[in-house]
Formats: sequence, structure tokens, C-alpha cells
Amino acid sequence: MKALSRLVQLLIVTLLAVLAVLAISQQKAAAQTASFGFDDVARIAQQRAGQPYVAAWPALPSELQSLDYDGYRDIRFRPARSLWRDAQLPFEAQFFHRGLYQREPVRLHEITPQGVRPLGYDSGDYDFGRNTVQPQGWGDLGHAGFRIHYPLNSPQYKDELLVFLGASYFRALGAGQQYGLSARGLAIDTASGSGEEFPRFTEFWLERPAPQAQAVALIALLESPRATGAWRFEVVPGEQTVVRVQARLFLREGERPIATLGLAPLTSMFFSGENQPRAGDFRPEVHDSDGLMVASGDGEWLWRPLQNPKKPVVTSFAVQQLRGFGLMQRDRSFASYEDTEARYERRPSAWVRPLSDWGPGRVELVQLPTPDETHDNIVAYWVPAQTPAAGVPLDFSYEIAWQGDTQAQPPGSRVLQSRRGVGFTRLTPLELSGQVQYVLDFAGPALAALPGDAPVRAVVTADANGRVLEQIAYPHPAGQRWRVTLRVQRLDPSRPVELRAFLQQDNHVVSETWSNIILPE
Repeated sequence: MKALSRLVQLLIVTLLAVLAVLAISQQKAAAQTASFGFDDVARIAQQRAGQPYVAAWPALPSELQSLDYDGYRDIRFRPARSLWRDAQLPFEAQFFHRGLYQREPVRLHEITPQGVRPLGYDSGDYDFGRNTVQPQGWGDLGHAGFRIHYPLNSPQYKDELLVFLGASYFRALGAGQQYGLSARGLAIDTASGSGEEFPRFTEFWLERPAPQAQAVALIALLESPRATGAWRFEVVPGEQTVVRVQARLFLREGERPIATLGLAPLTSMFFSGENQPRAGDFRPEVHDSDGLMVASGDGEWLWRPLQNPKKPVVTSFAVQQLRGFGLMQRDRSFASYEDTEARYERRPSAWVRPLSDWGPGRVELVQLPTPDETHDNIVAYWVPAQTPAAGVPLDFSYEIAWQGDTQAQPPGSRVLQSRRGVGFTRLTPLELSGQVQYVLDFAGPALAALPGDAPVRAVVTADANGRVLEQIAYPHPAGQRWRVTLRVQRLDPSRPVELRAFLQQDNHVVSETWSNIILPE
């Protein structure tokens, strides 16, 4: 009996030891899985960069292919099925269904303390409205995209905060804002005659937020015929929501080299404005952004008013070191737009600020013609001076601040408005031929502190195709601002004219630089 008792004891000890080893192994496996992060996605991107690009998209069921616009809009995610709602976390995620224009799928995952789990397609997540469909046989379709919700404007309601939908596009909102311009992960050959390449975020990993989290993060895998990469986004909601981006890019070997590699691209709409009013439209201005702002490392701030050209126009601003750039919506008054539905005064500005050294390069602005306000026709991005070789990682980081009434602005003074045209003049039509007049208003702390008789002068220059005929600076009667009137002679109306103007007191620059292009007739 004693021998049998010792044998039982030995078996129990052995069993406990085996269970302990299994528990430790499971804990290690869970810890390894839970530590999945940016570097893991970057390794996937690097591996795929050495392989040919394959766009393997499962076909849409015929029921979804035949949906029209109204039918697709009738498919809605059920809020009760939102990711993280059951846990009552501060953030929630909802998904978009594939169909119509959103045909390519993305794969979604959740990173939790227990590991990574797939967020597969479930037709029960959706209300199909009046559509007559049979989703039981569709299988795992993937998702078209997703959106993050957060109580941005009221503790009682979780507003839309961030949306990823289509290619590498995403949009975010600050408090009191309404969707306008978009950002993208990467732009390739946007203004190239051979056609633009649109990289896609094909896979996402959503990091499960903590119960008291004030930020939410996610990682994305980017792929295209000539590029791969890993992007991590940390989203901090607030009056101005800030999206911090960490990216590692790999270029693929290809038959066609990349002509323009655009980092941190922004896409917006400009239809008409104070500098380019539209006859017959009761609204004074129609745009999501009214200008491009660039801040360089040497302290210069540039402001370029946007335009709706008759033909595509590409301009750029070379800097040795970039402090920031953005497509801005400076006009924040309802009276600037008078649109009770679109509410353009609520559209955010997007200010991009590098968090790493981007080196020398240029901010490129692409302006395309648009017949109406439903098309995005403005793109701005950073082009590094050197494009990395295939397979060599390019690491960069930055933040995008989605700003409302409080915006990034130069320390001196900024351009409030740019108006083109003439008032009363004694010039004959012949004398006016080829002449263009602008009226600019500047305001800011540097000008507000000056007396009305301060020796402020306008410094205006034109390129070889323009001759400056008049440049006058004087205090604005509305107070705390200065007005500049300038008149330029175009020498060849079929060619553009580049203009620059700023205010100077004695030898001190007291304003940003207004940088404008007169488009050819």
C-alpha cells in the first residue's frame, strides 16, 4: 500500500509539473501574440516588397454588383454590433459593407491583451434595408473599411471621429467640425502623364483601447504595384483631433520608376472663392480648403490661394527643412459661404507637422479643373529630394492636426483674403489690357501692435513674365489690419505669372508671404 501511495504521489507531482509547463508555454505564446505591433507589419511589408504584386480580390456576389447608389446606401451597420460596445469602452468601431464603388476588401483584426483575432465578415452586423439579398452563401467578404466613434461633442453620444474607406484615404474630425478634406497614406505619380497609382491599405489591426483610454491606435498594411509599407496611427480626439503617424515604406522593383513619391498627401475641393467667384452662384465661396500653407525651417511662411483652373496646374515649393504644410480652411464664417446644407465653415483644416527629420524636398500642389463641388480637385504632398532604392526602408513620422477655428498660423500676420479685380479706375480698356489687380488684407499680432502711421510697405515681386506696376500698403479702416493693392502687367497672357508679396516694417518682415499664380488665359 505504501508503494502504491508513493506512486500516486509521483504521478500527481508529474501531472502538476506538466500542467505548469503548459501554462507557462501558453502565457509565453499569449505574450508573444499580444506584443504584435508595428514592426511585425513592417516585416510583412518588407517580405512582400520582394515579391510581385498580386491583387487577389474575391469577386462580389451578383446581388451586390447590381446595387445602385440608393441600394448601397441602404446597407447600414447595426450600431448595437459595434466593436467594443459590450465592454463599454470609450471608443467603438463600425464597419462598411462592400458594394458599388467600394468593391475591394480589407481584412480587419483586433489586437487584444490575449492576442490577435480576426474580425471576419458577418452579415448579421448589417441591416440591408429594402434590398432583397441572400447573404448566407456569400462567405467571408471582408470589409470595405471602418470608422471609429467617440463622444467628441457630448458625453451622451459617440460621434464619428475617424473613417478609413477606399484606397489609403482617411478623414478625421475635431469637436464641432464636419467632414471635408481627406488625407492619404501615400501618393504615387499624382501629376504624372503615365497615370496615378493608388496604394491601398489592404489590412488593418485595431488595438483594443483601455477602459479609460483617451486615444486609440491602429496599424495598416499598405500595398500597390510599386510599394508596400506599414503605417501606425494614434488618434487623439479633441477640439483639434491629432493623428500621429509612424510609417515604414518599401519600394518594389518595377519596370517603371516612380516619378513623384508623395508623402503625407492631402486631398480637398476648391470650386470657387473670393479670388475666383462663380457667376450665377448665390454662394460667395464653395470650397473645403481655400489655400495651401507651408512653413519652412528658415522661418518663412507661405500662403498660396487655391484656384479652380481650366487645365491641370502643378506647382511646388522647395525647402531644405520642412516645419509643416497644410490645406487650410481659413474662412470660418457662415457669411463667407451662405450654404445652409454644406456648412463649409465647419470643414476642418489639416496641418501636417513632421515628427522626424524629412530632409530637403518640396511641397507639391496639384490643382485640377472641376465642373462642380462633388469632385476633389486639389492634392498637396511632400516629395523627398531622394527616392529610396527598392527594398531600402524609408522611415518617417508626422502628425496631422484637424483644426477648426483655432489653426496653425504664422507668428507675425497672415492673409485674411485675396480678391482679384478693379474698382473705380480712369484707365481705358486698352490700358487695362493684360493687367491684373489684387486686393489683399493682412492681419495678426505684428500688425495690430503698430500705429496707423507706421512705415509699413508692401514688397511685391513677379517672375520674368510679369511687371509690377503698383504696390500700395495702407491701414485698413476696419482697424488692426493692413490692406495691399497691387497691379501687375502680364507680358505674355498665354503663360502664367508667379507673384510674391509680403509686408515689411523698416527691415523686419511682419507678415507671411502671399504666393500666387496668375493662370494663363
